[in-house]
Amino acid sequence: MSTQASIPTVLQRLHQGTVDWLHSWWRLLHFAVVMFTLALLPSTYGHDKRPLLARHLVADTAPNLAWYGVLSALVSLVLIRIVVVTSQSYGLSRFALEMVVRVLVLELVPLTAAAFVALRTTLPAGLEFAQRRSAGTVTLAELHTEFFPRVAAGIFAVWMLAAVSCVLTLILAYLSLYGFTPWAMAGYTRVVGQVFNPAVTLILVLKIVFFSFAVGLIPMASSFYFGASYRNKVTHGLSDMVRLFAVMLFIEIASLMGNYY
Repeated sequence: MSTQASIPTVLQRLHQGTVDWLHSWWRLLHFAVVMFTLALLPSTYGHDKRPLLARHLVADTAPNLAWYGVLSALVSLVLIRIVVVTSQSYGLSRFALEMVVRVLVLELVPLTAAAFVALRTTLPAGLEFAQRRSAGTVTLAELHTEFFPRVAAGIFAVWMLAAVSCVLTLILAYLSLYGFTPWAMAGYTRVVGQVFNPAVTLILVLKIVFFSFAVGLIPMASSFYFGASYRNKVTHGLSDMVRLFAVMLFIEIASLMGNYY
């Protein structure tokens, strides 16, 4: 009897969990629509709001750009060296540059840039803002002054880090393979151009854009709906992190399918 009685309870919990899961994603979609609507309003960039928006953009991008640039350069040099040595040992040196571009520039750099901004900026900022924000209905002024600048700063930071890191990786790849000589530039640009065909370039741009949207929107969506109800910092922080990295994983899988299938 106890086993039979527990079956409805399990089904009820499964149903409630599914409803909560769908509700959370619906609220995220609603918050994204609100933010994109604000982004299209001229009043969002008014004279009184531009300094605050600019301050958030600089504060969330400049420190991350310095740290991530150094870390990205060091990791890129190590991985480039590994790829070059491995290619030479198997007699595949002519494919070394293409492997470096595909592995680092197309896959690792955008993913790590988005994860870096999320862990250092948007997830902590979203949780901190949610804990100190008063409960109740969010006003239009608060959307303009509190939510939109943080979302825009997270999106812009991912764009900037990914762009700078991609260019830096391409420069380091050239220097590691050919040294400080301009005579290999023609062959280098030909191989890189073959990798970055229109389809691959479009997929890379879309991946960075969707990564930035996930990093900028998901942490702030929680604070928009929950506000001061953030009683368990660990639980809600982990929930945002899991949701964010699940979306990033889905985007990465979709980009891999687009590039290689």
